[in-house]
Amino acid sequence: MHARARTTTLIALLILLSLGGCSTWLFGNFQDPEIHLVKVEIVKAKLMEQKFMLHFRIDNPNDSSLPIRGLQYTLYLNDILLADGESSDWFTVPANGHEYYQVPVRTNLWQHLKEIVKELKKTDQPIRYRLEGELATGLFFGHDLHLARSGEIIPGKFIPE
Repeated sequence: MHARARTTTLIALLILLSLGGCSTWLFGNFQDPEIHLVKVEIVKAKLMEQKFMLHFRIDNPNDSSLPIRGLQYTLYLNDILLADGESSDWFTVPANGHEYYQVPVRTNLWQHLKEIVKELKKTDQPIRYRLEGELATGLFFGHDLHLARSGEIIPGKFIPE
């Protein structure tokens, strides 16, 4: 019985030592990373399917590395749901550093084509976009971060006359 208690104590000690990177989350020194949508790249645009690549930059202001477990996202254009999904890529953002993260997005704009074309014809009128999501971080003790980005684009700047 004494050997079993010693083994349990040793396992508990190893687990606590392995959580060193998570100690900032447990004891209140953790600062949320900054997440920036850097670029939206059109990969393929067909009539029934469009593929985009969302490029993010994640800045980690903490003194320990930040494990990322994935991203859940929803993308809107003038309140039209363009795409939603989940990326489950794992990677680590270094301490006091940054990392780039790419998320492939597939959508079918066919059902909204009439509304979108109508908006694109108003080349001087802004079109609103909104990106919402959750960034999953951590290994043992997850810390999900809410992502909300919005803005406007002017179609005339992107569509040649």
